[in-house]
Amino acid sequence: MIRHLGTDISYDETWQAMRRFTEQRTADTPDELWVLEHAPVYTLGQAGMESHVLNAAGIPLVRSDRGGQVTYHGPGQVVVYCLIDLRRIGLYVKAYVAMLEQAIIDVLTSVGLDQACRKVGAPGVYVPGSCVSPVVAPPDELVKIAALGVKIRNGCSYHGLALNVNMDLNPFLGINPCGYQGLQTSDLQHCGLQLSTEKAGELLVSTLQQALSYAAKQHEYCSA
Repeated sequence: MIRHLGTDISYDETWQAMRRFTEQRTADTPDELWVLEHAPVYTLGQAGMESHVLNAAGIPLVRSDRGGQVTYHGPGQVVVYCLIDLRRIGLYVKAYVAMLEQAIIDVLTSVGLDQACRKVGAPGVYVPGSCVSPVVAPPDELVKIAALGVKIRNGCSYHGLALNVNMDLNPFLGINPCGYQGLQTSDLQHCGLQLSTEKAGELLVSTLQQALSYAAKQHEYCSA
């Protein structure tokens, strides 16, 4: 099931709703993808260090139970929360994270950003500095364009991914994004792509649905 929650959505309220959904779901509960844009907020992962928040400048800070360090959510960034029973489709956490990253890479490739890639030891999706204008990094330095954060409870996932589409990037300067000092962050607009958050959300959802369906079929085949 796909839920389009809209824009300017409270992070804390959405997080609590994801927790309740996951706690109350049963083996028969259908999986859901929640698509939205958050009101401006910094979020810290469960083991995140507040020292990575350099200058909050009045933006609220919420400590949540996802993995990872600190990131920023705000208008112009499409967020897809994935409430998935991983046991039902036979996915372990490492494979699930790889699937989320690949879905983002596949979407970016489909709209012409075929240099999107992973970075070893740093979950998320990146593009070379040569893709970004105005220049924020050397051509061969990787710039972050999408973040991941997941939580697994009783074999079920919540939280998900965030893709920077067309946003004010200045709040990223107030943190060490994902805990990496000096890591540059960009969005699709600064990579020369004019895409709405609505369209980006549609592409992400479609790609995720295909990936999840494939995983489920593979699990069913291997279990037969």
